Amino acid sequence: MSRQRFFIGVAAGFVLLTTVVLGQEQGRQPATGTAPEGKSRAGRPAPESRERAGLVRQSASPEEQLKAVDVIAEQIGKLKAAIQITVGQNLQKLQEMTAEERAKIRQTVAKAYDERRKALDVVEQQLSKLRVPRPPARPVLAAEDRAELNEILELAKKEKAEQTALRLQKLLEKYQRIPQGSVPESREPGERLPRPQRDQLQEQVKTQDAQARMAPQFSLTSFDGKSVSLADYKGKIVVLEWFNFECPFSLYHYQTKKTMIELADKYKEKGVVWLAVNSTNHTTPQANKDFAAKYKLPYPMLDDRAGKVGHTYDARTTPHIIVISSRGRIVYDGAIDNAPNGQLPTGQQLVNYVDQALSELISGKDISTPKTKPYGCTVKYAQ
Repeated sequence: MSRQRFFIGVAAGFVLLTTVVLGQEQGRQPATGTAPEGKSRAGRPAPESRERAGLVRQSASPEEQLKAVDVIAEQIGKLKAAIQITVGQNLQKLQEMTAEERAKIRQTVAKAYDERRKALDVVEQQLSKLRVPRPPARPVLAAEDRAELNEILELAKKEKAEQTALRLQKLLEKYQRIPQGSVPESREPGERLPRPQRDQLQEQVKTQDAQARMAPQFSLTSFDGKSVSLADYKGKIVVLEWFNFECPFSLYHYQTKKTMIELADKYKEKGVVWLAVNSTNHTTPQANKDFAAKYKLPYPMLDDRAGKVGHTYDARTTPHIIVISSRGRIVYDGAIDNAPNGQLPTGQQLVNYVDQALSELISGKDISTPKTKPYGCTVKYAQ
């Protein structure tokens, strides 16, 4: 087996080297238009002709694999000889040669190029016999089902059902993060998705993760001394606002606009609970109580100077808003709107993402924008 691995490694190295050399030579040649039928521009079999050419993966016996290694070793010798022929030609001084000398060199290089291409095709065909078939795809789980299992897991932990929690944790770890339908059903081995599709796929994963993530439980004390737990509002929609009255971005929504208070009042009748969280490590209870009294806040301001809850929710800026559904899932995570300090991007209209998310959530609609990038001052954590 060590001999087999050695030749596979050498073959792979020569394939890579030759591909680079061929690519450089092709860069010197004029474009030839469309590729011949069944061939790509590089002269290699096109994807649709790979099966006819026998380049698809096949299961091979150990004897056939050893024979394939011998064939690969033979072709490596041919590849090396063909490359040495090309290297030996002084292609940089073609303009100084006579027409007859240039024609002779071109003929030599073309022949070497053809030999390398044939050898590469044989090596690739033999390598297909040595490849191990792909393992079956791991099972996938829909976002809703994953969220439901996470909810049961949290319940099991809360009730100290350790064995049940462990089994659920192992079950969740078996599933992929990427949902079905997010990845194209078939593409060539090693082929990367085009950049737009990769970006779209990443955005889909972020979106579905935001929709499915369960809100971590917490208990804090308000600056006026009252105990507040997320569990107290089970079955209700909860809005968490990371806040710092020293930050101009937060202050804008209280001093210049009444964004937070108006939203809290607007949705209070519909059962929405608004909680302000201050994770600023150097703030004082009296300063927060004074601010709450000055602006007549209709909701509590929670003391998270230790930063534990802020870190748990990955709160990054003030303001940073989290909307939690009545089922305990984070359905929105991000900025309050698209206008930091009232400054709208050119050509855009004002969008209050939190107002939009709450309206859609209460109406039973899907959240059209479940995640945005929060703006503002960084949260001044203790650590």
